[in-house]
Amino acid sequence: MPQIPEKVHELTVGQLSARSGAAVSALHFYETKGLISSRRTTGNQRRYSRDALRRVAFVRAAQRVGIPLAAIREALAQLPEERTPNREDWARLSETWRTELDRRITQLARLRDHLTDCIGCGCLSLKNCALSNPDDVFGEQLTGSRL
Repeated sequence: MPQIPEKVHELTVGQLSARSGAAVSALHFYETKGLISSRRTTGNQRRYSRDALRRVAFVRAAQRVGIPLAAIREALAQLPEERTPNREDWARLSETWRTELDRRITQLARLRDHLTDCIGCGCLSLKNCALSNPDDVFGEQLTGSRL
């Protein structure tokens, strides 16, 4: 991994990519989504502050556990003066994200458990299918064919 001298306070997009492990295209995407920011040189080249490394690490860690980019951007926007997230921020944010992750895990486990049944019967019945119509939600809300 390339070392960045301590006296260097700004990174090129290539340096940020090499150090963070994120592709240059991903960094540009993160920037368009407001997750990281850069300044432009007189030659219109991007320069990132060194704290962008921590922000990229934060974004990638949150993505790995399934947090949508919109939720990550919202979390970063709540930090005072757009500062870099620290350990306490991660602990607080991960606690708020835990409920949503638990809900998704439950939903995926249910999907996994009923997948074999669905493939086995092949009917995809809207009346009985646990995948297309879990708990017969459509039967209670609607009448007739809706899907």
